[in-house]
Formats: sequence, structure tokens, C-alpha cells
Amino acid sequence: MLLQPKKTKYKKIQKGKLSRFDFRSNKLRFGSIGLKAAKAGTISSRQIEAARQAIVRKLNRKGKLWIRIFPSVPITAKPIEVRMGKGKGALSHWGVKVSAGTVLFEICGISKNIAVTAFKTGGAKLPVKTIILL
Repeated sequence: MLLQPKKTKYKKIQKGKLSRFDFRSNKLRFGSIGLKAAKAGTISSRQIEAARQAIVRKLNRKGKLWIRIFPSVPITAKPIEVRMGKGKGALSHWGVKVSAGTVLFEICGISKNIAVTAFKTGGAKLPVKTIILL
């Protein structure tokens, strides 16, 4: 099931800017090993779910996984072959703006080498470059 907010104050928001570095959520809070974003970027809820499934498959139902990010930003898109103007496009999908240094996933209760292989496969599903925190 894809992540998305239950309800929002506004249907569409302005694009805004990506902050380069994040110093608030750059440390492990729950698990012992984590997956951290090395570069800033936008991650969609489909990509989060694909990474989560890849990590869980490698864990073989052992250990606990935390998802530290939540897609709360509505991303809009206009249909193909539509002329410029005539307002903002319809809601396409939900995403999250990730800064460099943000912890994306955390794992505990599993051996180090299994967790590293799980995070390598999960990190390959994400559009941002990632680092494994030990």
C-alpha cells in the first residue's frame, strides 16, 4: 500500500526549494543500522514502497524496519500534449523532499552483513545516492 496523507489543508502546493543538508534527522533514532541520503532529491511514495519491499525480502521476516520519511508533498503534472497555461496540473502522486544527510530507513535485530546487503538493494530503488550508517 502506498503512503499518502489522510487529509491535507491544501490540495496543491508551490514547488519550493530543496535544502542541501539536513542536521535534524541525520542520526539513528530507533535502529542500529540505517540508510542515509547522500544527495538531496525528491522521492515518490512508489519508490519508498519499492525500497521497503526490497529490504523486507532480504530480511526474511527477521528484525524490525523503520521508515523515517513520509510523502506529504503533493506533486502535480499536466497531461501530455497540453499547451502551456490554463492553470496548474492535477495531482499526480505524493512525494517527500529529502535533504542530504536525512536518514531514510533504520533496521535493528539483524546481523550486520544481512542489513548491509538489504540496504544496498533498497538503496538501488531510490533516485538519490545513499550511504549505509553502521
